Amino acid sequence: MNKTPDIKKLEYSLLALRLGVFIVMFIWTLDKFINPDHAAAIFANFYFMEGIGATVLYAVAAIEMVVILMFVAGVARTWTYGAVFLLHGVSTLASFNQYLNPFSNLLFFAAWPMLAACFALFMLRDHDNMFAFTSSADKQRLTGSDTAKA
Repeated sequence: MNKTPDIKKLEYSLLALRLGVFIVMFIWTLDKFINPDHAAAIFANFYFMEGIGATVLYAVAAIEMVVILMFVAGVARTWTYGAVFLLHGVSTLASFNQYLNPFSNLLFFAAWPMLAACFALFMLRDHDNMFAFTSSADKQRLTGSDTAKA
């Protein structure tokens, strides 16, 4: 099936959003592995979770890494895109106090367009097909076909 130029533009745009969100999430996840003290300080300061040890942070980072690798591959889109949207949404809202003093915390405002990108990806996940793995269940859902009806 030939895709219209507009569909191709949409797919390239969604791929760019997916890659951009992945890059940020990937670096944040690597930080938990490489610098667990920094990650622990973030958890203490923004999430009020003090005393988190390196082992717990490594476990959180490992789960997060699996999710974001599945996300960038376009696997289980409802779950992975939803998880990335939720993770980033919590992170964005946890930084609320930083927004009250905007000119001292300008970089925190970059979280909002990224949250919008996560939302757009979640809402348009069925159209994000460029370099994305699609399971047979996803293909059935996307095409509306159901082999069980035959």
